[in-house]
Amino acid sequence: MSGHSKWSTIKRKKALVDARRAKIWTKCLKEIQVAAKMGGADPAGNARLRLAMDKARVSNVPKDRIKAAVDKGTGASGADNLEDVHYEGYGPSGVAIFVEAMTDNRNRTVGEVRHVFERYGGHLGTAGSVAWMFHKRGIIHVLKADAAEERLMEVALDAGASDVRDDGEVWTVDCDPGAFLAVQDALAAAQIAVANAEIDHVPENRIALVGDKAESMMKLLGALEDLDEVHNVYANHDVPEEILEKY
Repeated sequence: MSGHSKWSTIKRKKALVDARRAKIWTKCLKEIQVAAKMGGADPAGNARLRLAMDKARVSNVPKDRIKAAVDKGTGASGADNLEDVHYEGYGPSGVAIFVEAMTDNRNRTVGEVRHVFERYGGHLGTAGSVAWMFHKRGIIHVLKADAAEERLMEVALDAGASDVRDDGEVWTVDCDPGAFLAVQDALAAAQIAVANAEIDHVPENRIALVGDKAESMMKLLGALEDLDEVHNVYANHDVPEEILEKY
């Protein structure tokens, strides 16, 4: 597993919530709808729905909008024909990129994704071309000020986590997606506050980029994330801190 931390990136994204609220709300509600459609309306037994609802709350999505999205997903109020799709491709220097999206029109969405790849010097690949480079993991961040390492390790590992590591400002709890809810519940029961929790696609290895290639990569990822139907973008890149700050 890569030891690379996404915490600094996550903090920056949280800071953009106010500036991009409408787009973020739309993406949150789509994810809730599809999660409810796929796994049912009970977040206690649907990890994807619980995660989507938690992200919506962090983004201050109103409770009635969240409930309406759940109802829509389960068919209680007439669901849209949304479906999960993913795309795989390459960016500068052969960086692998895995894109998760939700759409009611596959042809439109793949055209938009392909256009962004090509505009920023990448190209869309075939199904399976890069997915094998990523491992799906549950990742939970706990601020160091909120938990001692020994206590956090005891609670997390007993609940099924695979690892707890030091990532600068935070402890990073790593677990199999199947243990994601159990680990979160155990942390809550132990009164250990969670700063961020997500199901992530963690790359096996990373490609270091500098200069123009690093900047092109950040522009490509940003343009993909700005597409209305794209919900998550994962890549096996590693760029300097000053480039992350800039973008």
